[in-house]
Amino acid sequence: MKKEQKVDDSVATVLVVDDNKQNMELLLAYLEDVDCRTVAAANGPEAIDIVEKAPPDLILLDVMMPKMSGFEVCKRLKNDAKTAHIPIIMVTALGELGDIERAINCGTDDFLSKPVNKWELITRVRTMLKLKHLTDKLERTLAYLSEVESQVQPGRAQ
Repeated sequence: MKKEQKVDDSVATVLVVDDNKQNMELLLAYLEDVDCRTVAAANGPEAIDIVEKAPPDLILLDVMMPKMSGFEVCKRLKNDAKTAHIPIIMVTALGELGDIERAINCGTDDFLSKPVNKWELITRVRTMLKLKHLTDKLERTLAYLSEVESQVQPGRAQ
C-alpha cells in the first residue's frame, strides 16, 4: 500500500506529458534533482484533463503523440485564459526550423531537444519555476494594490 504524502503547497508541480514510457521515466528521474512534485500524463487529452482539475506550475510537453499532438495541447492551453499563464517547455526530437516556428506560434515558452540533457533540463525547469513564482507574486501584489487603491478612492469607477 502506497504511503500518502502530505501535499506542500509551496512546492511547485511539474506535469510531464509523453506517450513513450521510457522517455517519461527518464524525465521523471531527472526531475528528482529539482525540488518539485511531478505528475505524469501519457497523452494530450489526459494532460488537458489534469490541467483543468489541478493546474501545474510548469508543463514538459512531448510534441509527437497520438490522439493529440503537443502542438495542439499547447495551443489549447495557451488560448484558454485559465491556463495561458502556465509555462510550457516542449520536448521534441524535431529539429526542423518549421517545427520550431510552429511550436512558437502555438505559444510554447521554451524547447528541449531529444535526447534530453539532464543538466539542461534541470536548469530550464528551475528557471521556468522561478519565473512562474515571480510572475504569480507580481500578479498577487498588483491585485492587492488595486484593491487598496479602490478603497482609498471610493468614488473611482470600477
